[in-house]
Amino acid sequence: MAINFDPTISSISPQSIGRSEGTARGEGKTNFVKMVGDSLKRVDDKQQDANTSIVDLLAGKNEDINSVVASVAKADMSFKLLVGVRNKLVEAYKETMKMQI
Repeated sequence: MAINFDPTISSISPQSIGRSEGTARGEGKTNFVKMVGDSLKRVDDKQQDANTSIVDLLAGKNEDINSVVASVAKADMSFKLLVGVRNKLVEAYKETMKMQI
């Protein structure tokens, strides 16, 4: 197995990743908080879309049950993913708290 070197590929710099070397220590925290908030907003939006599609189906505005089932399934999967990420974060926090200094 041979490894081919491509000199046209630029090196990875901190700016290409989205963080500069001179970032303040708290900036990473605000980015994480913003990312979590955005994720919660997207999950909530999917839950609201599913709820709206169910209400529309029951009111007779929408007769396509497949789209309703699809929106409910998307909302369910996004919520399950959110709960899974939360559980992993809690587990990581507990493991961190067990560490001895």
